[in-house]
Amino acid sequence: MTLKEYMELPYRMEIVPDKEEEGYAVTSLELSGCVTCGATLLESLVSNAENTKKKWLIAAIEDGQEIPGPDGLNEYSGQFKLWIPKSWHCQLSEQSKRVGIGMNQYCLYLYIKE
Repeated sequence: MTLKEYMELPYRMEIVPDKEEEGYAVTSLELSGCVTCGATLLESLVSNAENTKKKWLIAAIEDGQEIPGPDGLNEYSGQFKLWIPKSWHCQLSEQSKRVGIGMNQYCLYLYIKE
């Protein structure tokens, strides 16, 4: 595979707040040792993570290292059913309407916020 083909694969990245450096650390879950950091979430997520992944892949290709494929994320739809109390459903629905987004997006927001 070429570098371009590897860059297009859906490798997973984990973003973790770094309280000591007051920024974020981004680690590739499949590409061992592929780690970067940034001052802001957007900087870490978009710019540094892709740049670091590219450098990691170039080094691996040059060294003839076997590069793992992304974990089977394509096997998952990103959707699942969750049964919650009706009162929670009502609260989530009303709160999402107040902020002007769909309930699924609002639940993601709440999950990421924590």
